[in-house]
Amino acid sequence: MLKVKIVRLNKQAFLPVYATAHAAGMDVSACLEEPVVVEPFSTALIPAGFAIELPIGYEMQLRPRSGLALRSMITLANSPATIDADYRGEVKVILINHGPQPFTVNNGDRIAQMVVARVEEVSFEEVSELGETVRGDGGFGHTGTVRS
Repeated sequence: MLKVKIVRLNKQAFLPVYATAHAAGMDVSACLEEPVVVEPFSTALIPAGFAIELPIGYEMQLRPRSGLALRSMITLANSPATIDADYRGEVKVILINHGPQPFTVNNGDRIAQMVVARVEEVSFEEVSELGETVRGDGGFGHTGTVRS
């Protein structure tokens, strides 16, 4: 198991936890002194109350919670959000309210999930043309409605 260093920046912060034995992501909770209201069609930056030190070659992705999206139309404005291995500041979540009603975030509310993933550093080789494929340059829905 990969070890990641974490610092609790606020004594009331909830550290990320796996909700089930085989969950891919850990729940991230809000760390607030007072509730924050996310107005309809607006965003709010919500602190998590901790900072992490990822090993080089890894990133942390913040992702929406499906239940919040389904029930309240709350998701992440930049999903997935990437936390780089060299970032040492507080983890914060940009929530967006796509719904018609204000949404209140309270201290300890689970607002996102985080996944730590390996990333590969690449270098580019500039060429005059790319290899052929069946798909070619078709994109943005070009693959049609293939069903299994």
